[in-house]
Amino acid sequence: MMSADLNLVVRKIIPATPDRVFRAWTHAKALEKWWGPEGVTCHAAMIDLTVGGKYSIGNTLPDGQIIWITGEFKEIETNQKLVYSWKTDLDGSDHEKVTVRFNEVRLASNQTATEVVVIHEHIATEQLKTQHAHGWGGCLFGLVEFNFG
Repeated sequence: MMSADLNLVVRKIIPATPDRVFRAWTHAKALEKWWGPEGVTCHAAMIDLTVGGKYSIGNTLPDGQIIWITGEFKEIETNQKLVYSWKTDLDGSDHEKVTVRFNEVRLASNQTATEVVVIHEHIATEQLKTQHAHGWGGCLFGLVEFNFG
């Protein structure tokens, strides 16, 4: 069943300030260290953090298959929000859109943290939505484990 209008929202509290989380998301060398669900490694990333700038993220799957995610930045609000297009070389679709919000929150310990909210829109099928949910869950877990030091 093709819908092309399925959406997914994933949230995670990251134990770091919004500026540190934003930097980890937008600097290629940092992103390579935390990106991907379990078993997937990010072997390369390129990020041109300008409106209209391109990005590409190379994922190596456990079986050795390589998948590239590419897109273009549509909106950038430093330390607050990113909006970009999303395309993989597997599905060929170029209409998906990702919005990432970096919301400052206070933990019970009064420490500053970041609630990352990923909104992935215009997903073509339920199967692809399930795959994205798995992928984003793994990425955000990797970000929790990332050494922001």
